[in-house]
Amino acid sequence: MDNMKIFVVEDDAVIASAVKRSVEAWGCGCRVAQDFRAVLQEFAAYDPQLVLMDITLPFYNGYHWCSEIRKLSKVPVMFLSSASDNMNIVMAMNMGGDDFIAKPFDLDVLTAKVQALLRRTYDFAAAARCSHTAALFCRRATSRCSWTGKSCRSARTSTAFCRCSCRRAARSSRARR
Repeated sequence: MDNMKIFVVEDDAVIASAVKRSVEAWGCGCRVAQDFRAVLQEFAAYDPQLVLMDITLPFYNGYHWCSEIRKLSKVPVMFLSSASDNMNIVMAMNMGGDDFIAKPFDLDVLTAKVQALLRRTYDFAAAARCSHTAALFCRRATSRCSWTGKSCRSARTSTAFCRCSCRRAARSSRARR
């Protein structure tokens, strides 16, 4: 988790500083939002690998900021909130959240959840970016596939679908000649 940066959007100064101290003790960088009217700008300037977001905030709620962040990034967002009824948890997930932890929370539980989310997102992300078998190569980030030297663009990136798409592209290019 070295070099990971976590952005905390929490208006309770006591909780924000406790989370910040805990995150920094793990060896991660941490910044707490200062201007709750400009959370998106602070997010973009910091470029974190994870966001910890409260729901109830001054000016705009956490759902709003999560949906705005989703327009720019797929960075994981974990909601931290005392509004932990089922409706708020479902809303948090539907607005783009990746996890939810109810307040009050234990910092050890928060640590475990953050570490798991970062591990799933970034340790496996490199492996998930591309796959290849024999002469087939699929690059998931760009939806580009190539099979025996023929390249195509595919909306889906399963190896079977890429192979079919590339065969189709190869047949189509031969037919045009």
